[in-house]
Amino acid sequence: HYLLFAVSFPLVSGNRELQELIKPQKVEFHSLNFNNTLHWQPGRAATGDIIYFVQYKVNYQSLHLLSLSLPLHRYGQSQWKNKEECWGIREVFCDLTHQTSDIREPYYGRVKSVSAGVHSDWNTSSRFTPWRETKIGPPSVNVTPRNKSIKLKLQAPNSPYTRRRGSKIPMTNYYDLLYRVFLINNMLNEKTKILAYEGTDKVVKIEDLKPEVSYCVVVATYLPVLDRSSVYSSKKCTVPL
Repeated sequence: HYLLFAVSFPLVSGNRELQELIKPQKVEFHSLNFNNTLHWQPGRAATGDIIYFVQYKVNYQSLHLLSLSLPLHRYGQSQWKNKEECWGIREVFCDLTHQTSDIREPYYGRVKSVSAGVHSDWNTSSRFTPWRETKIGPPSVNVTPRNKSIKLKLQAPNSPYTRRRGSKIPMTNYYDLLYRVFLINNMLNEKTKILAYEGTDKVVKIEDLKPEVSYCVVVATYLPVLDRSSVYSSKKCTVPL
């Protein structure tokens, strides 16, 4: 590991300006299904020899901490922690999924850079609360043709977290999700989507279709509590019998 903060680098003329020029920009969390990654952009004068250092912290807000009899002035405070796998890296992103797993608590990430012995100041992200800010992915979709109908099997996207036996925990454990199924009749207009179903069922049957006509479906996951919808699933097409 780099002993970045065990050494105090002397500031010579021009170093302060360079510190600002290499400081990472636009530090922000990107999150899909609780896969939480800190991203940033290189500073304006970043060169090929630049390396980055990442820290994170949580600001606890849940009332359960009060039961620990913490002094009031310490409530909500936490220390910055190094992300060991992102300590002296050249990439401009850092996976903080398992450091931000308390999904209802607010987190911060910060990044600093070092180039030619000069280190920038930290640049800190905005507050990030996974439960409120993660994007939800579409469900997986299996399509089977039936007599004048199509049968769909839908499966919610998984979170990165696992049960004791190792299986992934689905996003339905954290939210009440709805599925929105859109039907496309390829004979009429491939760009026209008709809402054929909205609900929580994992098995959906779309009936009264014309036999030997090609239909496609796309499905989105909708999150009512946050009024947020996923992107569409990949298009699945079939021909009813």
